[in-house]
Amino acid sequence: METQIIEIAERIRTLRDIMGFSLEEMAAGTGVSVQEYSEMEEGKSDFSFTFLYKCAEMFGVDIVEILTGDGPKLSFYSIVRKGKGLPIKRRKGFLYQHMAPRFRAKVAEPFVVTAPYFEEEQNQPIKLSTHEGQEFDYILSGSLKVAMEDHIEILHEGDAIYYDSGHGHGMIATGGKECVFLAVVLKKDDNQD
Repeated sequence: METQIIEIAERIRTLRDIMGFSLEEMAAGTGVSVQEYSEMEEGKSDFSFTFLYKCAEMFGVDIVEILTGDGPKLSFYSIVRKGKGLPIKRRKGFLYQHMAPRFRAKVAEPFVVTAPYFEEEQNQPIKLSTHEGQEFDYILSGSLKVAMEDHIEILHEGDAIYYDSGHGHGMIATGGKECVFLAVVLKKDDNQD
């Protein structure tokens, strides 16, 4: 198994032990079965972005700490140069570049996401995920087929979508080529209803 997956799995296991969560509590909190959670924590299978995000929320840490083992330090401003975002390779071919990995106490997680085009996905149901908070996606290039529960939308360059990410949502590149988009995941405000 890939070294990065094993290292992330070890950090998740250590944080779970420190926090005193059972396997069952973590599975329920991350929306997977106990067996799936156990396999991920042992480094036997890869994690989705949503799984990592939910782990970070449960542990009360920045997702960057789970990914790198180092916590963000900056609190005034942070610059990420073109192509230098913290790479996160999750979900078949998707590349997430975290655009603020060194900024601590973020209220949002900004990413540039590259979604690969796969012909075989075009007529299949899109896998949905959920997480607390809200999300804003802005298409930089290409086209994105977005499933919002049972609604399907096609977004093109310059289009945007803002949604409650507690509802089922998923996306794939469409139109014959990869899609690059800005995704800003906003953490849940405890005052939101």
